Amino acid sequence: MSNTAQVIIAGGCFWCTEAVFKDVIGVSDVESGYIGGTKADPTYKEVCTGTTGHAEAIRVTFDPATISLPEIYDVFLGTHDPTQLNRQGNDVGTQYRSAIFPLDPDQRAEAEAAIARWNAEHVGETAVTTIEDPTEWYPAEDYHQDYWDGEGQRNPYCLAVIPPKIMKLRKSFADKVKG
Repeated sequence: MSNTAQVIIAGGCFWCTEAVFKDVIGVSDVESGYIGGTKADPTYKEVCTGTTGHAEAIRVTFDPATISLPEIYDVFLGTHDPTQLNRQGNDVGTQYRSAIFPLDPDQRAEAEAAIARWNAEHVGETAVTTIEDPTEWYPAEDYHQDYWDGEGQRNPYCLAVIPPKIMKLRKSFADKVKG
């Protein structure tokens, strides 16, 4: 890819959002990590306590000529439940919040537009996805990267949660899925 951009999003467990975005056309890299907290160099164990302020998030590298930022945000909002405050399924706590961490004013404007678009398309529901100023990005430990492609295939939690998200991606965003 000649020209790439990055976006940081949090939609619950980063294993789940990573698995979805690795299947999206135009995405060249997905890195799991932590953002939005106050502790320097947090560990997974620390973030899981909910006391660091960090969200489990992914940093998506994509080709804007292939998939636009609005499309990235639409896939994000369409493949997790943005109406759940600080939870996704059985994962509960601020570390599992639905959030967008725009890296510039254009990304912030697109995030606001995407949330408004989602709300307009889902009458009676309201996205609680926050738009937060980015703090330091901390990559998650190596064993969290590409989790679904390896250990996740044997993890009962992942086997219960990730396939329905991938099916939702394939159904709702069929033209955005890698062959």
